[in-house]
Amino acid sequence: MTTKGTKEWADSNVNCYYGCSNDCLYCYAKTMALRFKRIESEEEWKVMRPNIKAINKGYGKRKGRIMFPTSHDITEESFYYSEQVLEKLLKAGNEVLLTTKPKMKFLWGILGTCRKFKDQVQLRVTITSIDNELLTKYEPNAPNYWARVRVLKKFYLSGLKTSVSIEPFLDDNPLPLIRELAPYCTESIWLGVMSGSVPTELKRIYRAYNLKRIIYHLTDFPREIIEKVRFKDSIVNKVGLTSNKLLDSYTYKSMRTASDIKNCEHRLGKNQCEDEGKNGHN
Repeated sequence: MTTKGTKEWADSNVNCYYGCSNDCLYCYAKTMALRFKRIESEEEWKVMRPNIKAINKGYGKRKGRIMFPTSHDITEESFYYSEQVLEKLLKAGNEVLLTTKPKMKFLWGILGTCRKFKDQVQLRVTITSIDNELLTKYEPNAPNYWARVRVLKKFYLSGLKTSVSIEPFLDDNPLPLIRELAPYCTESIWLGVMSGSVPTELKRIYRAYNLKRIIYHLTDFPREIIEKVRFKDSIVNKVGLTSNKLLDSYTYKSMRTASDIKNCEHRLGKNQCEDEGKNGHN
């Protein structure tokens, strides 16, 4: 199965800025901009420039869901025009997936717009770690953990549709993060790994064996949380699941079974069990 990228979430996407001041280390859009010489350096990427054509465009009704934005975030530099574009998309009758690493300071106007079109819009907050030190390392200029959670809670308490992206997950064990955020998600929680060039410290936690262990322990969660969890193609393909929903697919192909994982952890302890998984289960 090939990965679908943003197609896993939406049928099309809209952006209204070039570059992104968050400057996330793993940013795919930044990597592509460098590869195809659209920018000269990573420093240039951090300077956000308005896409006037996209901002002034008159948007019509599109087929399927629109993801907005995908290659930049809603930041101090971009929130004003982002709000305008979002309102155009919604007024045209579109269904919009609003994706962001948010800070409430820049989303008050957007919250008002979303309330007016609450049946057409879903907020998806990207929260990749429960640890602010990790967030600062990999997403240096993005809001901290509590700032993002505040926005998630505010939209949830406003009666809007809410969801979370934990892609790429940065914690050794993302399950505490899933448990923490689940009460404020009306829709789904997506779990995925980093694509492209993966730092050495993350390769260990992205091994297929460790992903299976995470999935196995997820089955101990209450059903109402399990039903919200979705796996990105990056995990589905690596682990050999037949669906992105845990309840629909708990089948391993040519891998250890869940009972093997449990027995291994019982014998060796979780950390040593993970090390044992290096041999033949990468």
